[in-house]
Amino acid sequence: MLGNIKFIGELGKLDLIHESILHKCIKTLLEKKKRIQLKDMGEDLECLCQIMRTVGPRLDHEKAKSLMDQYFGRMQSLMNNKDLPARIRFLLQDTVELRENRWVPRKAFIDNGPKTINQIRQDAVKDLGVFIPPMYQGMRMDFFLEGPFMPARMKLDRETLGGLADMFGQMPGSGIGTGPGVIQDRFSPTLGRHRTNPLFNGHMANPPQSQFDLTIKPFMKSNQGQNQHFHSQNQNHSTQQQVQSKDMTPRFKKGQLNADEISLRPAQSFLLNKNQVPKLQPQIPIMMPPSAQPPRTQTPPLGQPPQLGLKTNPPLIQEKPQKTNKKPAPSKEELLKMTETIVTEYLNSKNLEDAVNGVRDMKAPKHFLSEMISKIILCSLERSDEDKEQASTLIHSLRTEGLVTGENFMQALLNVLDQCPKIEVDIPLVKSYLAQFAARAVITEMVSIVELAHPLENGTHFPLFLLCLQQASKLKDREWLADLFQQSKVNMQKMLPEIDQNKDRMLEILEGKGLSFLFPLLKLEKELLKQIKADPAPQSIYKWIKDNISPKLHTDKGFVNILMTSFLQYISAELCLSEGDEHLCAPTKEQLDQEKQLLLAFKPVMQKFLHDHTDLQVSALYALQVHCNTYAFPKGMLLRYFVNFYDMEIIEEEAFLAWKEDITQEFPGKGKALFQVNQWLTWLETAEEEESEEEVD
Repeated sequence: MLGNIKFIGELGKLDLIHESILHKCIKTLLEKKKRIQLKDMGEDLECLCQIMRTVGPRLDHEKAKSLMDQYFGRMQSLMNNKDLPARIRFLLQDTVELRENRWVPRKAFIDNGPKTINQIRQDAVKDLGVFIPPMYQGMRMDFFLEGPFMPARMKLDRETLGGLADMFGQMPGSGIGTGPGVIQDRFSPTLGRHRTNPLFNGHMANPPQSQFDLTIKPFMKSNQGQNQHFHSQNQNHSTQQQVQSKDMTPRFKKGQLNADEISLRPAQSFLLNKNQVPKLQPQIPIMMPPSAQPPRTQTPPLGQPPQLGLKTNPPLIQEKPQKTNKKPAPSKEELLKMTETIVTEYLNSKNLEDAVNGVRDMKAPKHFLSEMISKIILCSLERSDEDKEQASTLIHSLRTEGLVTGENFMQALLNVLDQCPKIEVDIPLVKSYLAQFAARAVITEMVSIVELAHPLENGTHFPLFLLCLQQASKLKDREWLADLFQQSKVNMQKMLPEIDQNKDRMLEILEGKGLSFLFPLLKLEKELLKQIKADPAPQSIYKWIKDNISPKLHTDKGFVNILMTSFLQYISAELCLSEGDEHLCAPTKEQLDQEKQLLLAFKPVMQKFLHDHTDLQVSALYALQVHCNTYAFPKGMLLRYFVNFYDMEIIEEEAFLAWKEDITQEFPGKGKALFQVNQWLTWLETAEEEESEEEVD
């Protein structure tokens, strides 16, 4: 199942699946299954976390914010439920935190991949102080041998040595030893023999004096005391070389150099003014003595070659700030005690400002806010109705100050509802009290009716939702609640237990709770036919409608549909027509005359509500279509009613043609109905065109 969910999520991420399908998948995974315990929903919740991580960023936009808030409110309630395995609770927590971080994973910016060569070189410069120059194809080793601080006589011509020297040649400044049998090149420290180089044959002309030569003596004097031991060792070494050279054959004496010719002292440029140092930065730190090497610098930015040179000032040693003794965050038990103290003092003193400031000073973490509201509600349940109202005022003020949200309130309400079986032992009317809190939250617009209804669907905590509506109608008024409920488009049947989810049972329950005013059309549908049978006079019918139905509903399509259905059912009953009756297809002349007389009797009432309302006339035609579909479209019935409605001017030509062109699938039997009256509608359309042409002429 998890693999299928991953596949669906990837399709959704590529916009190959519509958002409504993704929402349906999420709702299916979230809702509690019948006869399945919560601890066995681990697989569904794991799939839920997977699809949320995959398509959550796509679904979390302004239009779907309310749905996403409901999903994550439910996930937070499950996250705190100890019946679920710890792994599932942590998965839910990670998903909730991912949304709080705007869908940015915690490890999104950590680079765990392989490094490029440039990054390795930069790390070497930063961590080891070693500069590894980039090597390009065809690059010469003169890079190491040419620099502003290299003496002229040390700049050697790089020539092909040939033979074994090319094969075993080494990097500049390295060697494997001295003596016969050792292959040396001109770059080794012993400067082995090479006949082609004049430096090793004694033919080198006096080179021009360099800055290095001019500054040796003063530099040596200034550092003579510090390097005395080094000079003594150097002299001993040169003496040994001279003694050894006497015993050498002439062919080994050609490459010998005097120790005075090469100095290991740094150039005078290293001691220049600091302001001039950046202009004379060396490019080859390998050829400088360790005492003159610059300190390590920061890694150069990407795209620029690393440059090592002398640093003008050594880095400042920054002292670590002293550790401040921060107080540990209060525990959950401490926060609950603080909340209880604040609420108790507030209910006793009625000082709202102090209570809000106390909650602000608590600095409670986000995950504790719902538990804090639960504590406020629980502390006021055993107190008076006035104290409960004050507690609701406190919650509303906290929301106004931005300290809590409507989502926190819904989570708190659900937490208290989970504890209802225990609380009802001491407080039997706990659901009625909770309904007061929910009703005030709806009135203050902390939560909407949709947000309140979603977790209570299918009779969950029944009849809490109906009690909330009851309290709202008492606290405000019926008309306001009816308008608000109609705008919410909540399906009331889904709010009932599954066994009661039908119209008759719903109307019975609503009448018992005093909420039938929310569905006036249901009451009309049940009562109007009784009234017509009791007194079919048009004046009596109109008076009853005016007294019992709100004028706002007189232009409602549902009202017109019920009105026409009631008239048609009464006419069929008077004609003694029933399903399967042979007179349905071939009514007698007396029946046809009686049918026409009844239509003429009800004509004033129908015209009163249908005149100059084409859309309402179309609704009346759909009511006729459903009525005929109930009797399986007897031959000629629909056409007969169409002709009578047209001749009596109950329904106009525009309404007939609009019904023909309408493609709604809400009402059954449209195809069969068109088959019966299509020829008559074609005639009507042609006749209307002819009349318009005559008027033009």
